[in-house]
Amino acid sequence: MNIGLFGGSFDPVHNGHISMIKGALKSGIVDIVIVIPAVRNSFKRGHILSPAPYRYYMTAEVLEDEFKKNVFISDIEFFMEGISYTANTVAALSGKDKIASFLKGKGFSESKAGEPHRYYWICGTDILPSFDKWYKPDEIVKTAALLVARRPGDTTDITSEKKRLKAVLPNIKIKTFEIKGIEASSSDIRKRQDFDDVPKAALDFIREHDLYESRKVLDEVSEEAAESFMEYAIALYPYLREKRLLHTLNVGMLSAKLALIHGADADKALIAGELHDCAKEIDRDTQRRYAQEACGDLFEDEKLIHSPAGAVMAERFFGVDDKEILDAITYHTTGRGDMTLLDKIVYLADKIEPARTYTDLTPIREASVKDLNAALGMCVEAVTEKFKRQGRELPPYTSAFAESIKG
Repeated sequence: MNIGLFGGSFDPVHNGHISMIKGALKSGIVDIVIVIPAVRNSFKRGHILSPAPYRYYMTAEVLEDEFKKNVFISDIEFFMEGISYTANTVAALSGKDKIASFLKGKGFSESKAGEPHRYYWICGTDILPSFDKWYKPDEIVKTAALLVARRPGDTTDITSEKKRLKAVLPNIKIKTFEIKGIEASSSDIRKRQDFDDVPKAALDFIREHDLYESRKVLDEVSEEAAESFMEYAIALYPYLREKRLLHTLNVGMLSAKLALIHGADADKALIAGELHDCAKEIDRDTQRRYAQEACGDLFEDEKLIHSPAGAVMAERFFGVDDKEILDAITYHTTGRGDMTLLDKIVYLADKIEPARTYTDLTPIREASVKDLNAALGMCVEAVTEKFKRQGRELPPYTSAFAESIKG
């Protein structure tokens, strides 16, 4: 098969990206397109990009909505170390066993998946003047030809660029295709907060997670904390399914926001919130063992053991050794009688992060930025009522927490 590879930050994915994919397929040059969201973008370091899982899952939802066949998404870069260089990604995905496994997973027959394939890196004309300055461009062109989109009114002299690149990269092959003239830029969309050029599925995702408002907090915390948050987001990907992973990221950013408002350590809140559910989906036996290590028999309810287990996992797998962070993870489900400010913030953020829709949380959300204890009181009251409806007794830690809030 002829396989088009389309990489990018997709922050957010927009109609220009969709036009590129549709144009590549319509050209007949490629049979399928594999979209590869960059996990660590070499040109956009620091706080500029949204954490990788947001961009990956947003793109996946758009592709599912826009294309019924022949377009697939790859998470390969979550399992690669270092910066997401095109050369490394192309080499990894095009490996015979890797691409065959990927295609079989998408429903292709074993014979079709295992046949020799031709690869095309889909891009715009804007990359041509600088392509020879990319990381290992000679390695890219050994495997993939460039499939370059031409927009109406594009003034790039492709003939001259082909000649220039051929002189420095003898193996390069360049083909072109036409697309509709959609002028859209992810950076402009983020800056202007104008989502007219964003597909509905992406807009729904952005609104559900309050993505571009919430992520502003990453500019308010330290560089070290922001970088740790980004890396932990990648490291959590194999452990948590989509809904849970996005929840944890939401809680991390909301925790940092509340910490900035109420005078807590925003760096610690960001990390504690992000890792609070890190053990939620590991096997129950491991959860029990970790919980026993952390707290003995204090957490007996099966629904609660992921909390102390998460503290052990945060320390053991993510290298967190700050006791305040580990305690906030341990007590995020139950609370406790002597809650620290950080404990309270992570507990509350877990209950009211933007994607939570189990009840009308507006009053608690409004209170959370004005009077933290009032918001906590409303939250504990709701939790107490839930336990009563279910005929369950409050955990001892939660009862102590409820009493301390009343006091």
